Amino acid sequence: MTGAVDGEPVALGTARGRWLVAVTVLASGMAFLDATAVQVALPSIGRELDASLAGLQWTVTAYTLALASLILLGGSLGDRYGRRRVFLVGVAWFAAASLLCGLAQDTAQLVAGRTVQGIGGALLTPGSLALIQSSFRTVDRARAIGLWSALAGIAGLVGPFLGGILVDAASWRWVFLINVPVAAVILAVGGRHVPESRGGEQHGRFDVAGAVLGAVTLGGLTYALIASGVDPVRPDVLAAAAGGLAAGVGFVVRERQAREPMLPPRLFADRQFTGANLATFTIYGALGGSSLFLVLQLQTVLGYDATAAGAAMLPMIALLTLLSARAGALAQRIGPRLPMTVGPFLTAAGALWLAGVDGSAPYYVEILPGSLLQGLGMATTVAPLTATVLGAAPDALAGIASGVNNAVARAAQLLAVAALPVAVGLSGDDYTQPAALTSGFRAAMLICAALFAVGGAVSWRTIRGDVLHAA
Repeated sequence: MTGAVDGEPVALGTARGRWLVAVTVLASGMAFLDATAVQVALPSIGRELDASLAGLQWTVTAYTLALASLILLGGSLGDRYGRRRVFLVGVAWFAAASLLCGLAQDTAQLVAGRTVQGIGGALLTPGSLALIQSSFRTVDRARAIGLWSALAGIAGLVGPFLGGILVDAASWRWVFLINVPVAAVILAVGGRHVPESRGGEQHGRFDVAGAVLGAVTLGGLTYALIASGVDPVRPDVLAAAAGGLAAGVGFVVRERQAREPMLPPRLFADRQFTGANLATFTIYGALGGSSLFLVLQLQTVLGYDATAAGAAMLPMIALLTLLSARAGALAQRIGPRLPMTVGPFLTAAGALWLAGVDGSAPYYVEILPGSLLQGLGMATTVAPLTATVLGAAPDALAGIASGVNNAVARAAQLLAVAALPVAVGLSGDDYTQPAALTSGFRAAMLICAALFAVGGAVSWRTIRGDVLHAA
C-alpha cells in the first residue's frame, strides 16, 4: 500500500473522509485561487507599481517557477517525513509569503514575495492530492479524486471573480492577504482531523543536485524567453538560454545515474504515466496562456473592470461543479481514454471561439459559448487525467507521482506565459494598447487551441481505456 498510515483506510462517506476532503480542497483551492486571481489583478498591479509587461510576466512566473522547480522535492519530502506534516508546513509558509506579497511596495518586492510563495505551494500542492490517494480506501479513490478535482478546480476558477471583487472593492493587495485567515483555518482543522501517511520505500539522501539542475533549467529558459521580448540577442538572454539548456541536459543525465533520483526514471517506463504527463503539458500550457490573454483582452480592449472580467468566466465554474465528480466516476467505469481525448478537443473549440473576442458583439454571443465549451472540456478532462497519473504509479510513490504531474502542469504554464507574448510580438507596455493587444490576443488563442488539440491527440494515442481498472 502506502507505507505507514494512521489507522485504517478512510471511507469517503464518513466524517473523517469529509474532513480530509475539506482540508485538502481548501488548501489546494487557496493555491489555485491565488494563481488565477492574480491574473485579474495584473492591470491594477501594473498601474499602481508602474510595471512593464515583463514585470507582470514575472509576477506570474516567479510563483510558477518556484513551484515547478521544487514541487518534486515537496512530494519526496512528504513521502519520507509524513505527507500531513509537510502539507501543513507548506500551508503556513504559503500564508507568510502571501503577507509579504500583500505588503510589497514595488515590482521587485512583489516578485520576491511570489517566489517565496511558490516554495510554500511546492510543499502543500503534492501533499494535498497524495493524502487523498494514500488515505482513502481503494474503492473510494476515483470518486474522492473526482470530488477533489471538482471542488479545488472550482476554487481556482472562482479566483478571477473573487479577485476582481477584491481589486475593485479594496485593492489588489487583498488577493494575497485573504490567504492568511484561510491558512489559519486549514492549520487548525488539518492537525486534528487529517491522518498521517508516508511512503515506505523512501530512505537515504535527497537528490539536491537534481533539484538545483531542474530549477536552473526552468529559471534560465524563463528569463531568456521573457527578456527576449526586448532584445533576443542580448548577451544575458543568450547566456540564460544556453545555461538553461545545459542544465536541462545535466538534469536528465543526473536523474538517470542517481541512486535515489528526485524524478525516478522508472515512472516513465509506464506508457500511461508518460502519455498522461505529455497531455498535461500541452493542456495546462494552453490553459495558462489563454487565461492570461483573455483577462488582459477583457480589461484593456472591452473595458471590463476586474470584477466583470472575473465574472465573464463564471459559466466554467457551473460546468465544473456539475460534471467533474461525474467525469471521475465515468472514467472509473469506461476508462479515461475517451474523456481525456474528447475533453481537450472541446476546450480547443472554446479557445477558437474566444479568439474572436474584440467587443463587437454582446457577451452571450462573443464570450459565453467559448467559456461553456472550455468549462465542459476541462471538466471532462481533469479528474480522469489526475486519476490516470496516480493509478499508473506505485502507491508508495504517490507523492512523487503527484509532484511530477503538478511540476509538468506548472512548468507548462510557466513557459507558456513567458513565451506567448514574445511569440505574438508583445512587449513593453503593449498590454495597455488595445490595437496591439487584440492582434497578439488572436494569435495567442489560436496557438492555445492547437495545444489543447495536441493534448487530446496524445491521450488517444497513449492512454489505455482500462488503466483505472488495472490500477
